[in-house]
Amino acid sequence: MAKDQKKQLRPKAETPKGFRDYFGADVTERKQMLDRIAEIYHRHGFDPLETSAVETVEALGKFLPDVDRPNAGVFAWQEAEVPGGGAGDWLALRYDLTAPLARVAAQFRNDLPAPYRRYAMGPVWRNEKPGPGRFRQFYQCDADTVGSASVAADAEICAMLAAALEHAGIQRGDYLIRINNRKVLNGILDAMGVAEGKPADDVLRTIDKFDKVGEAGVRQLLTVGRKDESGAMIEGVGLRPEQADPVIAFLTSKGADNAATLMNLRAAVGGSETGAEGVEELAQIADMLAAMGVGEDRAVIDPSIVRGLGYYTGPVFEAELTFEILDEKGRKRQFGSVAGGGRYDGLVERFTGQKVPATGVSIGVDRLLAALRAKGLMGGTDPGPVIVTVMDRDRMGEYQAMAAELRTAGIRAEVYLGNPKNFGNQLKYADKRSAPVAIIQGGDEAARGVVQVKDLILGARIAAEASHEEWKAQPAQTEVARADIVAEVRRILG
Repeated sequence: MAKDQKKQLRPKAETPKGFRDYFGADVTERKQMLDRIAEIYHRHGFDPLETSAVETVEALGKFLPDVDRPNAGVFAWQEAEVPGGGAGDWLALRYDLTAPLARVAAQFRNDLPAPYRRYAMGPVWRNEKPGPGRFRQFYQCDADTVGSASVAADAEICAMLAAALEHAGIQRGDYLIRINNRKVLNGILDAMGVAEGKPADDVLRTIDKFDKVGEAGVRQLLTVGRKDESGAMIEGVGLRPEQADPVIAFLTSKGADNAATLMNLRAAVGGSETGAEGVEELAQIADMLAAMGVGEDRAVIDPSIVRGLGYYTGPVFEAELTFEILDEKGRKRQFGSVAGGGRYDGLVERFTGQKVPATGVSIGVDRLLAALRAKGLMGGTDPGPVIVTVMDRDRMGEYQAMAAELRTAGIRAEVYLGNPKNFGNQLKYADKRSAPVAIIQGGDEAARGVVQVKDLILGARIAAEASHEEWKAQPAQTEVARADIVAEVRRILG
């Protein structure tokens, strides 16, 4: 080999920007949480669905191949040329779980029951600039009803969401599902004389800032603009003051209870038929939630909810966690939204040319898991397996038999498979694995038909707290008959 031959460059061992790896407890706890949510969805008659991670860009809908590389917001690539000439399809990783559902509902419309109720859980990918807490791959957990125009489907989704949050571990009083209707918003736009398109979008974005800037701030943003906290001027929408009045009436229509809110909303929409229809749908949802035992302490009509996605056509809802946590600077703040959804009656129509009503909700898996950890309901050390140490290589079969007995009894266990020469390294390995117990059997113990069972958790506590004499007495290590290994491990774990 020539001396001047270049060294082969090794790839960097690093996670791509905007992505992350999940280990041990992260995976286990997420699965536990999703299993609890799935149990509620299954109980409500929803079936699981797993769709392909890859869709055609055309099917995704938002991102059309009108540029050389139509990957704005998605990870997209073009297939090789098709036989006989011509460009191949543009494909992309799914950016949510709703667009694939629309494709499935259209593709299998003759085979699926109508309405079709499904839930889906899995990773999605977005080609966006990553930032703190913002990743390019994340988990979603959706439930949708496709093929029902009844607001009973919307009410059911809200009730099911409340049950799912509680079954996952969020207690009543720590969350609130807030419900609005895009038809009411459209009625307000009618009353303002604002047409669809950019003016309407600007108004909706301004309404969404009500929680942050309040009534006066929204009025300024709708008209002449306002200064932010830094003193910079934010341009206003440019409406006349009287045009802003219906928006303010709408945003301040939240009453002491649903009945008062609905009465105020009816006044706010004025003579708009669309707005009146939206208010009536909210009234029906409120009645049905009450009939299902979901009180206003769990779900409430709230005009301030504005879902950002343009395909919502009717009721919209958002689940907010109301308890306080400490941020990275030690300041108290509310946890905020962990789920959202609504009615989207136009999505499947892209494929079929016919109106197909649909409604659904999406839970932010990572945010809900973070909330459960913030409440101390998850996030403890994931218990590792019982470690069967190896004192004699020639007796590996017997050590494997011990581990097999423990597994048969439902106890997580493994045999140490590293170099057994240094017993201290075996215990260090057990510590890294968060093992609660170690099984030890050398030649002397084997001849006498016994094993040493070491309680590693108690041992660590004794080492930290006990006197030297107590530590030497080894109360954390017990000798038992080989036949009693399962019973002793169960005793310690109990």
